[in-house]
Amino acid sequence: MTENTRHCYELAADCRLRAATDLFSHTWDPVVLAALRAGALRRRELRAAIGGISDKVLSETLGRLLADGLIDRHAYAEAPPRVEYDLTALGRSLVEGPMAALAAWALAHGDELLEAQDARHGRPGPSGDSVRSEE
Repeated sequence: MTENTRHCYELAADCRLRAATDLFSHTWDPVVLAALRAGALRRRELRAAIGGISDKVLSETLGRLLADGLIDRHAYAEAPPRVEYDLTALGRSLVEGPMAALAAWALAHGDELLEAQDARHGRPGPSGDSVRSEE
């Protein structure tokens, strides 16, 4: 373990790992990033692609992602004005790296994860039987 790694574990609040995992603490951040994977989108196109996100929440999410350097905002001097959002190189590296790996993991293990969560909460499993974990 290097000195920097040791320091990271001792001061978790200042850790780069903490900064990276914070990117997933807001529900819509990864959804917006995934929607931009195919290329630049205008705000209304982005909202339509995502579905279920309010304009206020989309504004907050875009602001966070801009501040984190994960997306760019391109304003075009046209009439009517046109604004597009796109992934930066940093954002693309996140989407095509860790997010793609997480998606592959979710496809491979999602059923197991959902079954465990159902059992923990006493919800009916796939067979319709209520599953209760031992606590």
